[in-house]
Amino acid sequence: MIKLYDYELSGNCYKLRLLMSFLGLEYQTEAIDFYPGNQHKSDAFRRINPLGQLPVIDDDGLVLRDAQAILIYLASKYDPNGKWYPRDDAALLGQMAQWMAFADGITATSSAARLHDGLFYSSIDIDAARAGAHRLFRILDEHLFFAEEAGQDWICPGDHPTVADIACFPYVILSEEGGISRMTYPAIRRWCDRFKRIPGFIVMSGVFPAGPGFTDAAGVAA
Repeated sequence: MIKLYDYELSGNCYKLRLLMSFLGLEYQTEAIDFYPGNQHKSDAFRRINPLGQLPVIDDDGLVLRDAQAILIYLASKYDPNGKWYPRDDAALLGQMAQWMAFADGITATSSAARLHDGLFYSSIDIDAARAGAHRLFRILDEHLFFAEEAGQDWICPGDHPTVADIACFPYVILSEEGGISRMTYPAIRRWCDRFKRIPGFIVMSGVFPAGPGFTDAAGVAA
């Protein structure tokens, strides 16, 4: 059975919990005291991941680190329909990789701001983190707007979300915890609402279920 080395408040760990819930996978968790215990920096944990970072999975002896890499692995191995990580379209593969790299930028900015505000990481340049997140959110919002205009609901073309959506979602939806408002990004807000309606969606602290309906600032229902 898959073991997830997990921290409940980690958006990167949440990505994996989301995908495994969408896929109906059974797994066990080993809680890591990220804060205040810094257990991920301990010698014992560094023997599992020398980078001292979460998340990590152990799937019958295969130990993998990095949320994006694990998303690709889980979708490739455990999604029999191949919808979360389609591999038969080179253009789509390239786009998924592009947006998963983009998600790393969201982590470096929006997540950093959340660490500063919520876990008191005083070494983070909070102004730079928030400014960087807003720059990326503007790019994502514009992309999603034009996707909607083309009749697409998700980050990459197709009628089903992919691992790119999962990679981007957590630190977008948790952005308010780092002082980064989403009020000026209506396409992002509509996408977040659609994401919450995917069968198997689960919440975490700071993330709430979809409401009965959603209307953006322009009064357009999603």
